[in-house]
Amino acid sequence: VQLQASGGGLVQPGGSLRLFCTASRIIFSVYDMGWYRQAPGKQRELVAEITSGSRTNYADSVKGRFTISRDNAKNTVYLQMNSLKPEDTAVYYCAAKHPVMSTYAYWGQGTELTVSS
Repeated sequence: VQLQASGGGLVQPGGSLRLFCTASRIIFSVYDMGWYRQAPGKQRELVAEITSGSRTNYADSVKGRFTISRDNAKNTVYLQMNSLKPEDTAVYYCAAKHPVMSTYAYWGQGTELTVSS
């Protein structure tokens, strides 16, 4: 399994950005996909996830601002981030797990987001 995350960058507070994660070497449509983030000095935390059936789940801190979606034809999961705040600054990782798994088993390399004026 290979996961390639991209789309990070420097954004001003209140701005928007879209992250991409493309998967290969898996049957993408049957996997649950997630976005995690890790800020400096903090533990990695779940940001959003989307099941193979497109059910979604969000961290309270991003509800109403972030949207996770997937395109099975493109083997890609997206994270649309709006109304960005400095506290969203982190390295964002995409992850995959088969629905029978209890935890995410496959991880991408991370893409860095900095929210700053």
